Amino acid sequence: MSRSVIRPATLEDAPVLAALYRRNRTFLQPWEPRREESWYTVPGQQAFLAEALREREAGLAAPFLILDDDEPVGRITVSRITRGAFLSGGLGYWVSLDHTGRGLATVAVAAVKAYAFGELGLHRLEAATLPHNIASQHVLVANGFVRIGRAPGYLRINGRWQDHVLFQVLAA
Repeated sequence: MSRSVIRPATLEDAPVLAALYRRNRTFLQPWEPRREESWYTVPGQQAFLAEALREREAGLAAPFLILDDDEPVGRITVSRITRGAFLSGGLGYWVSLDHTGRGLATVAVAAVKAYAFGELGLHRLEAATLPHNIASQHVLVANGFVRIGRAPGYLRINGRWQDHVLFQVLAA
């Protein structure tokens, strides 16, 4: 297995993200919200990235790309960062179908977890998976996340409100 690395997302990543989303459209469909056609275009990804970078500047998110030998193969983001007494953020990630099953997500989650508890100074990360997304649950457990419950109708995924299994990990 080659080593996975993360790097901060930039506006210049729009073409590669648009291409990744187009290639993985069918693969990601069961796991993500329904997307407008513009999502799969360079301008659509430029708009998404511009908002993600504004959130990063405001301290509300930390968007990264997952790399395999310097090639972007997915995304990983800490979002919904809350300060004050909570010091928490939500973790979301995906890896391109042609790079799954090689441990890339596990290494990327470890790197972002270290960043969140180090650089961002967070106390807690949370993540939610569909109940049948066993692979993602294994990635989270391998990174010290523990299951904390089930949330009925938690997110609208692929056009339906779906239950999710909730996980969290606390800073040591």
